[in-house]
This record gives sequence, structure tokens and C-alpha cells, in this order.
Amino acid sequence: MTHPNDLPRPGEPLAEHLSPADVQAAYGSFTELVAAAEGAVLMSGADPGRARDRAGAVLAEAEARGCAEAISVSHRALALTAREFGHLTLAAEHLDQAVAAARDLPERAAQARLSLVTVRAHLGDPVGALRVADLAEGHLTGLDPARLGVQRAVALVQLGRSDEAVAHCDRAVSLLTGAEDPRFLAGALLNRGIAHTYLERYDAASRDLSSCVTIAREAGLDHLVTLAEANLPFVATRRGDIPAAFAGYHAAQATLTGYPERLAAMRADFAGALLAAYLPGEARALLSQAVPELAAAGARVALAESRLLLAQVELLAGDPHEAGINAELAAGELTGQGRHALVPLAVEVALRARLATECPTPELLAEARALAGRLAAEGWTGPAAALRLTAAELAVTLGDQPATEAELRLVAGEPATGRTHRVVRHHAVALGLSLRGDRPGAFAALRAGLAEATEGGERLGDPGVRAHAIRAGERLADFGLSLALSDGQPETVLGWAEHWRAVRRGRAGEPLAVELLRAALGDAVLIETVRHGDRLAAVVLTADLCVLRPLGSYTAAAEATIRLRYGLRRAGLRDTGTRNGVTREAEQLAERLLAPLAGDIRDRPVVIVPTGALHTLPWPVLPPFRGRPTCVASSADAWRHASGPGLTTETDPRPAGHADLRGRAESGQAGRSDSSQLWPMSSRADSPRVAAVAGPGLDHAEEEAAMVVRTYDKAGAVQVGAKITDVLEVLQRAEIAHIAAHGYFCAPSPLLSSLSLDDGPLMAYDLLRLSRVPGLVVLSACDSGMAHAPVDGAPLGLAGAFLDRGTTCVVAGLVPVRDDEALTLMTLFHALLVSGHTPAEALAMASEKTGVAGFACFGSLGRPINLPRG
Repeated sequence: MTHPNDLPRPGEPLAEHLSPADVQAAYGSFTELVAAAEGAVLMSGADPGRARDRAGAVLAEAEARGCAEAISVSHRALALTAREFGHLTLAAEHLDQAVAAARDLPERAAQARLSLVTVRAHLGDPVGALRVADLAEGHLTGLDPARLGVQRAVALVQLGRSDEAVAHCDRAVSLLTGAEDPRFLAGALLNRGIAHTYLERYDAASRDLSSCVTIAREAGLDHLVTLAEANLPFVATRRGDIPAAFAGYHAAQATLTGYPERLAAMRADFAGALLAAYLPGEARALLSQAVPELAAAGARVALAESRLLLAQVELLAGDPHEAGINAELAAGELTGQGRHALVPLAVEVALRARLATECPTPELLAEARALAGRLAAEGWTGPAAALRLTAAELAVTLGDQPATEAELRLVAGEPATGRTHRVVRHHAVALGLSLRGDRPGAFAALRAGLAEATEGGERLGDPGVRAHAIRAGERLADFGLSLALSDGQPETVLGWAEHWRAVRRGRAGEPLAVELLRAALGDAVLIETVRHGDRLAAVVLTADLCVLRPLGSYTAAAEATIRLRYGLRRAGLRDTGTRNGVTREAEQLAERLLAPLAGDIRDRPVVIVPTGALHTLPWPVLPPFRGRPTCVASSADAWRHASGPGLTTETDPRPAGHADLRGRAESGQAGRSDSSQLWPMSSRADSPRVAAVAGPGLDHAEEEAAMVVRTYDKAGAVQVGAKITDVLEVLQRAEIAHIAAHGYFCAPSPLLSSLSLDDGPLMAYDLLRLSRVPGLVVLSACDSGMAHAPVDGAPLGLAGAFLDRGTTCVVAGLVPVRDDEALTLMTLFHALLVSGHTPAEALAMASEKTGVAGFACFGSLGRPINLPRG
């Protein structure tokens, strides 16, 4: 959160260096000198740079002439400008000097202390700040006591005494309304809004902050407008509205440039939003900037809060050791600042770090239950409920039924205000129902919790952020899968796995249409893999079969995938002796993953829905899949929607961008090649039907692009220059696109994965701007099919970006492939495609005949192309 301090408004620092002679000439009397110093105080709100120059000149003259009152007020003005620029320690020094200069002027000393309250609070001494306020209170007159209440609220919020902060601001708002002091009136509304947020009164907080914006804007207090607007996303984060939080922080960031301490505080707040969106890597990056900036500014209160946030980030990132270290540091700093209400939050992180590394014991259970009670007593109802749920799960593990029931009753009995708290309640209800044997009720509660946890995710335009944001429901999904697996019913496991994957696509309310899925499969087979802990399993579905098969250890399968990919990379570099190693690894992995399914899948075309690291497995290189049409899909339902029939003639009057071209029909049979399954080719003269691109740095890219143009000569094929704007433009018009280029996969940020073009990288992020995409995209590029899936159903990467925008089939490489081999493979692939085969059929046949492995179909098996006649 961002607090004001005397609420100054910034402006560009203007050089106005007044000489002592100028000041002496301008302000002949002490009264005029004091008035000049007061003018600098007021100017600090409009132009802190100019106010600093003016106050310095007045201070020099006041000291020369021995005017104590002007000295005190000048120091106060210099303090306000120093505070504005983030120099808290310097601000405190000036205010101490202002108090000292006014030793015989109690009201002036009290005014300096009024300004000192928030400075002392932000320097990490909110208790001392309240003592300063007590010293000032008896000597303030007029509206200054109300203004002091606005300042007190900052320290009270830091100490967790938000109810008292609201009361002080209520009184200030009442007295300042109509008093022609918009600066402190807006500040009272701002501080009250922040206090309401901590009290989980989100509607009241939003009203106060919006009123603050209105008043400050009318008064020309632009920086105060920025502070209020920067706190609106803080409210959204606490409420659980992550899309609104992201939008607000992005809008506020640019306006705080030049105010390092406040920008650092805003970055820390934004890190909180990123944490809420389950983006710990990005949150850690922001905190790595914010923490040293806050330390340099002496902002010890915000620094302690940022350390606590960093501990929570490390815990989510899977590093309990670092989480525990930072949690203990934060607890010590918060205790030293007298902020005892926040200490339990740090203790909770430290406890969870221990729970992640230690074996369950009755002592840990007792500790968790006691801490949950302490959190609730301090008003942290959401974290208290989450820890009670953890305690209940720990009690189940220990076989302590009374403790389990007691903690679940407490979670269910407390009113839930924030979304996170409501999600925890749904989880607790589901756990209780499952323990009583009510599986349908448990699944209903889990579905309600998932809907709550992922609400608003569809408004996040960035699929990477969207994929991470829905991780708020990950524990619910995991619990539901454990229940389904324990029942052992394949339809239940498939239904729950698809429900979780559908959450990412905004279709979570729709039940899985198994019969439509069976009809769409035709003679193909669906293999949907699921994992719970280290347990890996697969549901196999055909037109007449649905079975659940165990596949052993997920970790072992993931490690074998890494070994196979490494071998394929070495083989691509023509390392001596690697072929035998690749063959052996592929056979062993097939024995682990496919041998248990051999009797179910037989020789059918295959649709694979991977889980976790299996998204990176080059499935077509496994011996049972060689020469077999195979595709990799994010979910069974996504595959079904991508596999619907397209148009039946090339003269259809609908535009080339019609949704049918992207496979959005509701049914279709993947294993057939009749005319109802043809991919249409547009008859528009101004729209290239096939576009080919040759990237730089490849010996055979130009030859490959020329081959594509020759193959589709009758379909109006064109070769496009390899510039980013040209490629993006043609991708919105073509129906088939083939790009031969270097490919790069960025594992930490998959949407930074790219294709190398003449003027730089074409990144997956760039593809998200496209309003239309081709139905079939061929990426003849290394690693272009690689993906990272933060959650099942959300694979991120180049192929995933095309599929997210509406492409129905992507052919892409999963490992490095030699340039000459790619040309050989793609020449045969396109020849087979124009002869009437589906993309999956053409790729399987071409890979088998050329011996070039490492490419796969993504999204769907594809459909034959309906080329124009003659």
C-alpha cells in the first residue's frame, strides 16, 4: 500500500536559486519571512523541487537574521520535499531541527511533529510515531487536530489497529468536509480506504479511494490522485480480483517514476498481486528491485512487509529453506517495530516451511492449531481459515478425528469475506463430506470452489498470466483427482481431469460430453494422462471402451523424458553412438507408458493429452507410435472442438476468417477422410491461401519455402519476406502457414519463446495480437513445439500461442533437427498433404519413410486439404 505524507503534489523541479540579497529585499520583516517559509510548505505539494530551493534560501536568511519561527517552518518545508523524493531519514532530521527551533513556539513545534508522525512511522517506528502525535496534540488549534488524526491513521494501520484508524479518519472527514482543505480531506479518505481494506471491507475501501481521486483531481493534486489510484489495485488484490489489480498497477507504475521510495512500495504491492496470481518468479523479480530500494530509502515499515512477502513468494516457489529464513527476519523486524498484529503472518510462513520439510507429528498439529487461533484473534480470518484447513489435513494424516472435525467446523462456521477465504471454505466442506462418504457432495463443493478460485481469469488477456492465476484452484483440483482415483472409475477420473483442464478455457461450467467425444473419436483413441503426487495414470477412451490404467511413477517418466530428449539432441548433432542410446531410451519409455495400454489402443490413430513434463515428450518417436497418426492436445474437449468439420466447398460465401475455418464446430470424426472433413481453401483473390517464410541463418530455408510455394501453386501460395510485421500480417490472412526458421524455447518464460526472423525474434507474445490465425501452421523450427504447463490444460509456448488464438493444428519440432533433414521431411510431408492425407497422417508417413524424428502434431489430427480444382 502507498500512504501520503502531508499529501504533497509533485511537479517538475524548477531551478529558482534566490540569493540572500533577493530574499532580504523580498521579505523585509519577520512576518514576511515566515509567510515565505509557509509558502514553501504549500509549494511542496505543487512543486517539491522549486519548494526545496525556496525553503533553502529562506532558511539561510532566517538563520542570518535569527528568526526562529521562519527557521522552524523552513525546516518543515525542506522535510516535506525530502519526504516527497523518498529521503525519509533526511526528512526526519529536518523535522527534528524544526522542533528544536520552535522550542519557545509550541504550536509551530506541534505542526512539525504533525509532519513527523508519518515520517517516523515509515522509518519503522509506528509506536514512536504515536508518541510524537501525543506530544503534538495538546498544542494544535483549529483544524490541525483533525489533520493530526489523518497522520495517526498511518501508524495505526501499520500496527494492525485499523478500526482505530477508521475512527480517526471518520472524525477528520466530518471536520474537513467543506473546510476548503482538499489535501487533508483527500488524505483522510485515502487512509480510511487502506484501513477498510485491511478490515476486508472492500466496497467501503473502493468508495473512499474513488472519492479521494475525485477530490484530489478537482483540486489539482495530481500526485495524490496517483497515490489513490495506486491503492485501488491493492484493494483488488486483497479482494481477489487479479485482472483489475494487474490493470491498475500497470497504469500507476509510470506515474510514480521519479519517486523511488513510493515506486518501490508500489512494486512490492504489485508483487503481492503477482503472488496472488501464482507467479512467484515474477514476484521475486519485483521484490529484488523493491527491497534494496526500500532499504536505501530507510522505509523500514515497507521493508519488513516486503520481507514477509518475499518469504511467502519463496514458499510458493518451492524453497521452504529460504522462506523460513526470510520469515524469521520479517518476524524480528515486525516485532522490533511493535507491529505485533503482523507477526503471526510471518510465523505462519515459518511454520509452513517446517511442514514442507518435517514429518507430521502431534506437536506440529498442536502448533498449527494454536497459530490458527492467534491469526483469527488478530483479525486475519483468511489466513486463519487456510491454516485450520492445513491442520485438519494434518490431523487426517495422524488419524486424529476429533481434531479434524473441530478444525473443519471452525472453518465452516466463520463468515468468509475474501475470495481466498471462500475457496478455503469450499475445500473444507469437500474434505468433511468426503470423510463422511458423500462423494457427490464433495465433488459439488470442489466444483464450486474451483469456480470461485478462477473467477475473472478469462479477463486476463495474457495466457501465461491466466494459466498461473488459475493455480489458485490447484489444491482443489488435486484433492478432487485423489477422490476420483480412489474410486477407480475411469469416467469419473476423466470427467474430473477434464473439468480442471476446462477451467483454463473458461468452460468449467459445462459437463464433459463423453458421448460427443466418443463420436468425434471415430476409430481413433484418446489417452489422457493424469498425475497425483508421484502416481501416474491414463484414461483410455475409444468408441466402445473406457478404462483406467496405472503407469507407475510420474517422476521416473519425467526423468526418462529428459534422457530421451537429451539423446535426440545429441543425435541431431551427429554425435557418434547416440542412435543406439536414443532407440534404447525410446523403447524403455514406451515400455513404461504404452505397454500397459497396448491392448486398448491397438493400431488406432492416437490423441494424447499429456500432464506436466510429458508435454515435452516427443511422442511420435516412441516405437508403438512410429508411422501412426498422433496428435498432442491440451485437453480432450479442446481436441474435440478443434476437430469439427470445416466448409465443404472452396466457393463458400463466408469470409476466410469465419470460425469454422478454426475448427470450432461441435462434432466431427477424426479417423475419417471423407469430403465432409476437408479443410477449405479460400477463393478470395486478395488473400494468400498458403504462405511460406524462410528465416535467416539456415542453408536450406529458402529452398524449403520455395518447395512449399511449388507444392501449393494452384492454391495461390506465396513466399513472404521474413520481417516481423510482414509475417504477422500474412498470418492473419493465410489459411496454411509454413515457417522455416531457427526456433528457441524459453523455459522460464515460455511466451518469450521465438522464431528468428530477419529483423529480430518473433515471440509467442507477438502472436497474441493476431485477430485471426491460419487453420494449419507448420513450424519447421527446433523446439517450436516445446511447452511449459503451469497447470494441466495450459501448455505455453509457440505452438500453444497459435492454438490459443484459434489454430486447429500445429506441426512443430520438439527437438533440434538438422536443416537438410527438415527439408527432406517437409518435402514429403507437404506432398502427402496435397495428395489427400490429414496432417497427422502425412507427418507420420513422412517421418517413417525419411527417418527424421522429432516433429509432432498439436491441437488436432487435422483434416485433408480441399485444394481448388484445375
